[in-house]
Amino acid sequence: MTSSNGAPANAFRAALKRGEVLIGFWQGLTSTETVEISAHAGFDWLLLDGEHAPNDMAMLREQLRACAGGTAHPVVRVVAGEDWMLKQVLDIGYQTVLVPMIDTAEQAEQAVRACLYAPEGQRGVGAALARASGFGRRAQYLANANDEVCILLQIESVKALENLDEILKIERVDGLFIGPADLSTDMGYRGQPAHPEVRKVIRETTRKIRAAGKAPGILLGTQEHVAEAREDGAQFIAVGSDVGVFRQAVTQLAQSYRIPTAG
Repeated sequence: MTSSNGAPANAFRAALKRGEVLIGFWQGLTSTETVEISAHAGFDWLLLDGEHAPNDMAMLREQLRACAGGTAHPVVRVVAGEDWMLKQVLDIGYQTVLVPMIDTAEQAEQAVRACLYAPEGQRGVGAALARASGFGRRAQYLANANDEVCILLQIESVKALENLDEILKIERVDGLFIGPADLSTDMGYRGQPAHPEVRKVIRETTRKIRAAGKAPGILLGTQEHVAEAREDGAQFIAVGSDVGVFRQAVTQLAQSYRIPTAG
């Protein structure tokens, strides 16, 4: 059991280690209100997007605070696997990170090192000033912080698939997230993430990740594809986004009250 004086227990990482399936929801509107509403909706995790949503560190910190008290574990996607970005999101209190555009084992190893304190890694030590340690009140934070960091890497290119075997050998990687949009584009099917050839590769890759003892993850848009992902062993599955849900709802609302034009 994690000491109340150390880093908080990461229930998301523990659930993945137990083989559980966790359902998530994407957050791209950069709004603390939509994050707070979504965090209490019953999802297992939320993805706070720092790559394609116009977020900065202060905004991501406030969205993290908006998750408090909800059912959903906050996962943050950084812009890139830069050491300083990973250091800052961990220091503001995120314990689960998703690093995009990982193509090689070398990039994967660098991301892992950036997330962990020495000797396992090279994360800069500024815990006494950090929100993650309760601004120094968690006196034993450094003792177990590494154990409670969940490291997820995003594979979304043909090159990543070519290097998948080597990436899967990296012990401290907890999960691999397949990016259908970028992967389909790199495969020559731009804008067609559900193309049969893309779906075939995604399903094969999901099974391969799970067989290697890592947690596979993905963002999908239909119940059929979610069911397939679960069948293939996917464990952390995002099933929609705040942008998509809001766009669909307001469009339907507007259309439902539109008066037909005569003749």
